[in-house]
Amino acid sequence: MTTFSPPRWTRDEAWDWYNTQPWIVGTNFIPSTACNTTEMWQAESFDPLTMRRELGWAADIGLNSIRVLLQYIVWKDDPAGMKARFNQLLEMAAGLELSVMPVLFDDCVFGWPRQLDPFLGKQREPVPGMILPSWTPSPGRLLGADPDERPNLKHYLQDFIDSYRANETILGWDLFNEPLGETSTGTPEFLSNCFDWAREAGNSQPLTIGYYTNFEPNNKVLFEKSDVISFHGYMPLEKLKSRIDLLKGYGRPILCTEWMARPLGGNYSTDLPMFLDKRVGCYQWGLVNGRTQCQFNWRDLPGAVPDPLHGWFHDIFHPNGEPYRQDEIDAIKRVTGVN
Repeated sequence: MTTFSPPRWTRDEAWDWYNTQPWIVGTNFIPSTACNTTEMWQAESFDPLTMRRELGWAADIGLNSIRVLLQYIVWKDDPAGMKARFNQLLEMAAGLELSVMPVLFDDCVFGWPRQLDPFLGKQREPVPGMILPSWTPSPGRLLGADPDERPNLKHYLQDFIDSYRANETILGWDLFNEPLGETSTGTPEFLSNCFDWAREAGNSQPLTIGYYTNFEPNNKVLFEKSDVISFHGYMPLEKLKSRIDLLKGYGRPILCTEWMARPLGGNYSTDLPMFLDKRVGCYQWGLVNGRTQCQFNWRDLPGAVPDPLHGWFHDIFHPNGEPYRQDEIDAIKRVTGVN
């Protein structure tokens, strides 16, 4: 028996949605006290006080949206608890007039040795000198490759889509972050399944998966099935402009769901006005420096120090709320209109 899936939004439907939004300017968010998404979401390490404080700093400088990665194994272990904690985040965000873009799956891994599978309980302590050294993917290599797990992965995605399709704080759904990273779960087949599952669940917010590599089989799926086009843009200004101009050819609204790495050419004073001028939504990585150690470079090895020329790779606040660079905070506030 074939299940009927609603079609992809038309271009007009996508633009009708986008034109009701403010210019989307936000950040990828994980609290400074969490080293990965398991530590962020499991009950024993969930930290709403830190979340509320740090989201307040985002709102204070005029950011209006957050992109947040979820974790499948936390839901699998305790679906009701995971959603109760997610509800707390949504309530905090709504109170600060921040929309939320959840990310359901993730193939990224960092640190050494790489952790290709997430696990519950106490997480590995961050390795000094490395960016995201305790990061784990979702669902990870073993669960992602197990055909018997596929129905539960579908249930997870549909549980979130169904539970929050009427929630006005949810901006949209980023179904898979950087598929076919080292864990290799995000195959073209799996990405296509994600879109179909979400539409079966009756999504009322737009769906997307971000363009970030030149792997054509995956790109064919995400460009043909995304309601709005999204991409990752860790590159200098002129390359960002070129990427946006290329993606405009799809005739749909555009979101840059990851952006801003200082050593790779990211610059608040030039890039943010460009995003605003082109009305492309953008989410920097990240917000508050902490257990993700985003002051270090992607290629840094244990014991490294931040780039002496360019400074921190990501992040704009110290854990006490002090700006890393006041001129960058001022640049953000100028574009977002905060006095």
